[in-house]
Amino acid sequence: MGVVVDTNVAMVASGLTPQADDRCVTACINRLAAIQNSGGLLVDDLGLILLEYTRNLGHSGQPGAGHAFAKWAHNHQAIPEKVRRVAVTQRRGNAWRRFDQFPDRADLSTFDRSDQKFVAVALASNENPPILNAVDSDWWNHRAALRAAGVHVDFLCPQHAAQH
Repeated sequence: MGVVVDTNVAMVASGLTPQADDRCVTACINRLAAIQNSGGLLVDDLGLILLEYTRNLGHSGQPGAGHAFAKWAHNHQAIPEKVRRVAVTQRRGNAWRRFDQFPDRADLSTFDRSDQKFVAVALASNENPPILNAVDSDWWNHRAALRAAGVHVDFLCPQHAAQH
């Protein structure tokens, strides 16, 4: 089964988000390690998710678990058993929906445009994969609308979900 990983999970795993407690960091590290062991990471065919990982965590694999995950994703992007590219269609213009696959729902019109790629990949995959989130409150704030649109978000750090 596939899984979509929001960049904030890797950021937490590398200790780059001060609001995350030790339990949250451990949960993120464990989930990223499981993905690296079994594969199944879903990314977009446009390279936007991998680019975001690289912008935030680089290619060196150091110094933390999130950095190692970003390097792993980059290094395995051509191995479908590990990283699968999902076709998404980016929309032209400056409309609130950045992807054709993102739900056209008024209750998602305020969802972070930069995170729409994760939702688009999940829906376009036709696998109903979870999207992993650690400390990004926008996912929590839109959880009912996302669920109604058929999106499953796995909150790795529920103790932080509504705090920000």
